[in-house]
Amino acid sequence: PEPPPLPKGEATPPMRRDAPFRGIGLVLLASIFLTSSDMASKLLTREIPPLQVTWLRYGTFTAIMLAIVWRRGGLERLRTQRPLLQFLRGLGVLASSVLFVMALKYMPLADATATGFVAPLFVTALSIPILGEAIGWRRWTATLIGFVGVLIVVRPGGEGFQIASLLAVVSALAWAFAMIMTRMMSRTESPLTTLTYSAILGFGLTSLAVPFLWTPVTPTILLMGVFVGVASTVGHWLIVLAYRHADASLLAPFSYIQLLWASLFGLVIFAVLPDSWTLVGAVIIAGSGLYTAHRERVRAKLPD
Repeated sequence: PEPPPLPKGEATPPMRRDAPFRGIGLVLLASIFLTSSDMASKLLTREIPPLQVTWLRYGTFTAIMLAIVWRRGGLERLRTQRPLLQFLRGLGVLASSVLFVMALKYMPLADATATGFVAPLFVTALSIPILGEAIGWRRWTATLIGFVGVLIVVRPGGEGFQIASLLAVVSALAWAFAMIMTRMMSRTESPLTTLTYSAILGFGLTSLAVPFLWTPVTPTILLMGVFVGVASTVGHWLIVLAYRHADASLLAPFSYIQLLWASLFGLVIFAVLPDSWTLVGAVIIAGSGLYTAHRERVRAKLPD
């Protein structure tokens, strides 16, 4: 997760206050908002195309970010030193959003959520060619084990295989690419600038494409689309706030509670529960992700 936007005139992020229980509480609350957004997106795909769902989400996201920009200094806050990286990050986030909503149309909510957990492992893999990072054998082993978990969830060639599950995997890859772009410009770009550019780019590109598959919307569909945008924005914002209060290695295990909410929502709303193979694969993916986070923490403590 990205650090919070800086108030006008502030050159460095606010000093973190150690309050681990508050950080955990914020992550748990964020997981509810994020799962609610995914659940509403899945419901909307029954009525309108996934791209249109994404367009409604980005429209709300853009409105929220522009309101924050206006309150924190206006267009001056949109100056960027890395326009190309901003563009590439925005494309990655947009591709991830569209592909994940497409996957939700055909996959159970819990299955799509479990597959999305592979994103941190993709970040590890992409760090080598893009950032030139050296990855030790421990993290490589954890990453490979995580991908085994993905194969268990997806089950290519098996009886439960769905082509849509590949959309969720590629969505996670696109999100990982966006996170790498974020890391590359984190020293020069404020989070507020980065988030706003991603919002505007996503809304602009989806606005160009959505007329070709437009489906008329009812007031109910419109309200649900706004809910998707608000819930996802609030969820990510709560995660940003959580990382002000505790280390990533402490908070990472609690982010996987989202699979529990996805399973409960899937049961209550769609009358579907994840099967045993999905749960086994999710545990493997989560375990490898947690170990990778642990190794990141160990490396961060090593002297340069």
